Amino acid sequence: MEDVARVAGVSHQTVSRVLNNHPNVSSKTRERVEQAITELGYRRNTAARSLVTRRSQTIGVLGSELAQYGPSHTLLGVQQAARDAGYFVSVAGLREVTPETIKDALAHFMDQGVDGIVVTVPHPGTFEVLKDVTSQVPLVAVGSVGDEELAGATVDQRQGARLAVEHLLDLGHRRIGHLSGPSDWIDAAARIDGWRDALDAASIEPGTLIEGDWSAECGYREGLKIAADRAVTALFVANDQMALGVLRAFHEAGVQVPGDISLVGFDDQPESAYFIPPLTTVAQDFEELGQRCIGLLLDRIESGSTGTAATVTPRLVVRSTTAPPPTK
Repeated sequence: MEDVARVAGVSHQTVSRVLNNHPNVSSKTRERVEQAITELGYRRNTAARSLVTRRSQTIGVLGSELAQYGPSHTLLGVQQAARDAGYFVSVAGLREVTPETIKDALAHFMDQGVDGIVVTVPHPGTFEVLKDVTSQVPLVAVGSVGDEELAGATVDQRQGARLAVEHLLDLGHRRIGHLSGPSDWIDAAARIDGWRDALDAASIEPGTLIEGDWSAECGYREGLKIAADRAVTALFVANDQMALGVLRAFHEAGVQVPGDISLVGFDDQPESAYFIPPLTTVAQDFEELGQRCIGLLLDRIESGSTGTAATVTPRLVVRSTTAPPPTK
């Protein structure tokens, strides 16, 4: 810092203010310091800074089911938001989700001296484990709606499901089935609730409900059964991967989408716009989820804020797989 100060013609305190984005530095001085930093190739000594601030500038992120689109992109959103805030990220991925593996991972983060922890493990039992753990640092759980014991950041999955089903109802459908995700997933359960909410509000008894496993293979297998019995005129599918499998099954069975059966997915993964036909789906903003999650965590780190919840609103993306029900 003294070298940078000498080249820039300022004090080392001014260099410190520039590095810490302090507002009381003129634009010309800031430009001189930044140019000196570039010329000298200056890098902050993070270890030395940690000794002074008693912070590691590291956030631990605990995740599971990372092969799935939602969890993997939630992790990416959290990582990017943490890095944008100037924090390093230490990631621990769980192959098996048990109270023991969760507690072991949290203990590992404590040993690393992280400043905070984000947990992205999409199973309801996770929250109970976290509430039983005495954490020495702030902790936020993705998917939790937040309470006094456990702060949470989430996409409103239930509202997303309602958007999907209300769209089908507005088109005139009354026999709307649901191919759900696994029942032990937080998001899958919330989407089932949203499907039921929308049907109940329209005074329609919920009908066909099939539990899936998130995979395109499952969508294909169940899609063949749905094509054979034609019990529905519309199907809300809990993720886009299963919807892809359903589309193939319907194609092979001679079921026209949306002429015979309308289809809505969930996630809006990038490929969904290129399905044949392009998929109507519910979009989750994983980047905003990451920002909300890290914002909540940093508030707790910096000020001890007691804020408990941050919620991201999903949106419906209408493409070509939905239309009014057939008249025949």
